[in-house]
Amino acid sequence: MDPEAGGTQIIKVTPLQQMLASCTGAVLTSLIVTPLDVVKIRLQAQNNPFYKGKCFVYSNGLMDHLCVCEEEGNRAWYKKPGRFQGTLDAFLKIIRNEGVKSLWSGLPPTLVMAVPATVIYFTCYDQLTALLKSKLEENESYIPIIAGIVARFGAVTVISPLELIRTKMQSKKFSYKELHRFVSKKVSEDGWISLWRGWAPTVLRDVPFSAMYWYNYEVLKKWFCVKSGLYEPTFMINFTSGALSGSLAAVATLPFDVVKTQKQTQLWIHESHKISMPLRMSTWAIMKNIVAESGFSGLFTGLIPRLIKIAPACAVMISTYEFGKAFFQKQNARRQQN
Repeated sequence: MDPEAGGTQIIKVTPLQQMLASCTGAVLTSLIVTPLDVVKIRLQAQNNPFYKGKCFVYSNGLMDHLCVCEEEGNRAWYKKPGRFQGTLDAFLKIIRNEGVKSLWSGLPPTLVMAVPATVIYFTCYDQLTALLKSKLEENESYIPIIAGIVARFGAVTVISPLELIRTKMQSKKFSYKELHRFVSKKVSEDGWISLWRGWAPTVLRDVPFSAMYWYNYEVLKKWFCVKSGLYEPTFMINFTSGALSGSLAAVATLPFDVVKTQKQTQLWIHESHKISMPLRMSTWAIMKNIVAESGFSGLFTGLIPRLIKIAPACAVMISTYEFGKAFFQKQNARRQQN
């Protein structure tokens, strides 16, 4: 937490207020970043038509999701016809021909997971930071790293089974009874651990990302405050620090993002087409295959699209979250004064 001092008294933000602030940030980030991914997927589909059963990654700026082309693909938002000359042209033509609403296609199902994951992540980070600061006052520079690692580890672990179930539900319409049967069968065949398949590469990507992101964010925020002669960071300082720290972390962890996408895609093809193939490849084995086939640069495939999504998503999320906390701090201060 970044408590605001009111005289000699520290005004704190409650966990519930932190949850509300992070929830608002998650929804706002999704609304802003989703159109970028919708346009990217439509451009990909135009150049490389999606066939039934093909997988692609859809992101709302906060989380990546594996999507599977449905049987009635011609009606799906990612298969709508369009001849686009580029990103800006795609934006304009989608709005003109299909309406503004089409830019947010596929948003509701991703929010179901992105919002709770973000709430868990940001609230845990702030609570852990406050706890560690009370215990490790002399090592404050390490606190964002420790809190970021633990918070992200927890969020990924909680959400991982939901990601597997959500991916399965995208293949066709499932009743809750059929879904329960699918989960029960998977658990009986492979054990409970099977619900966390794909967890390892996700952790390898998200945990280092979180550690680097929070450490760089706190350092940049303090640096900008010193340069500006301010005691408290402004909205723009939070925004800029979030964008820069998110970009640095995104570049460093991209190889694990590439592995995660490949592993999820292989899992889906294996399950949907009943292919007999070695599925339990380790993260390092997949990395070796990528380097052998595409060279070292293959580990950094999709760098520009990732940066285009990550930088604004991190900037909007953290600045909105900090703004929400500052709002609640002021409200709490007024209540205490009265």
